[in-house]
Amino acid sequence: MIRFYRFTGSLALMLAACCAHAENWPQWRGPRLDGTSAEQSVPKYWSQSSNVVWKTPLPGVGHASPIVWDDRVFTVTALPAPEARVLLCLERGTGRMLWQRTVLVSPPEKKHNLNSHASSTPATDGRLVFTAFLDRREVLVSAHDFRGQPVWTCRPGVFSSMHGFCSSPILFEDKVIVNCDHDGDGYIVALARATGKELWRIERPNKTRSYCTPLIRPMAGRAQMVLSGSKCVASYAPHDGKLLWIIDGPTDQFVASPVFSDGTQLLYITGGFPDHHILAIRPDGAGNVTQTKIVWRTTKGVAYVPSPICAGKFFFVVSDSGVAHCFDAATGGIAWTERLGEHHASLVAAGGRVYFLNDNGVMNVVKPGRRFDLVARNEIGEKTFASPALSRGQIFLRGDKHLFCIGADR
Repeated sequence: MIRFYRFTGSLALMLAACCAHAENWPQWRGPRLDGTSAEQSVPKYWSQSSNVVWKTPLPGVGHASPIVWDDRVFTVTALPAPEARVLLCLERGTGRMLWQRTVLVSPPEKKHNLNSHASSTPATDGRLVFTAFLDRREVLVSAHDFRGQPVWTCRPGVFSSMHGFCSSPILFEDKVIVNCDHDGDGYIVALARATGKELWRIERPNKTRSYCTPLIRPMAGRAQMVLSGSKCVASYAPHDGKLLWIIDGPTDQFVASPVFSDGTQLLYITGGFPDHHILAIRPDGAGNVTQTKIVWRTTKGVAYVPSPICAGKFFFVVSDSGVAHCFDAATGGIAWTERLGEHHASLVAAGGRVYFLNDNGVMNVVKPGRRFDLVARNEIGEKTFASPALSRGQIFLRGDKHLFCIGADR
């Protein structure tokens, strides 16, 4: 319990600081792993010729999102020759490429045609940058310092999937955590940030590939790490990997990350293959809670790849085919639906708005409410599959060929 109160106290201080100061965006889906930013001055309007602070060409191909820490922006890419996976560092103010470091040279793995060989978003604690790639059949997790110098590498286990690799490392206390659900003996591993030493390991059930990045936050009076995948939805204690509760199914494979609403105190998951489900879950159970903790469920509006978001009283999700749904977060009632174009990027929210970035580089900015309220529709003129990053009143968008920094409305 002491560790939980220390964690929640630290989180409260962080959230208070976020409200008064600009936030970094240190990992997949930002500081809270849920796509939300506490900032209020995030841009609403831009075009190819306005409010673009800089536009920098990126080498290679990758779908990993950018991350931001103070004056540095990081992402990863895959170079077809010499079959390298590379960590990139850019100067935040100008977009100038400061350095690029080869993390791995290895034949590219087989993948889905919508995946890339650099889809895992890196993470940083302000001192080290952590990456995850697939080296033939082994997962390779690495740490580099802010000068690009290697600090450690670790190979926690094998990974096999016909669709490729895209497991983003996430941070908790002194740990780097990587989910490796795959077509084999799946596992989640926690490594020491400083050394890469293994601290705990979870043996996952059902031996089925999934790609969900876990959500870690206090829920129901305790720190929980929740993810869907491998034919279940499960919660673990992030301190030691102990199972807290589990729900069977509701289907086989998952990609989208869960989210949690402070208003309803419910956890939400979307997605699945071959069946499609959205579940709202009360995360206060123990053991198998399949029959007792699902508050509402639907098969309408389900997203497989894009992760959803909670904003106020509403739960938002957009399907891969591009149909957006706004649900009443407490009841599951549908407030509105709208077609916004094919999506693979996950939703983000800031300043009382939700941002939907479609595959054609069009960002639909929507005000939450019971009716569809389109604030702006902005285009960057480039295909986009990576999810946005928000920091210090700026939006960072990774396109097929460039990284864009979008600045304040003028």
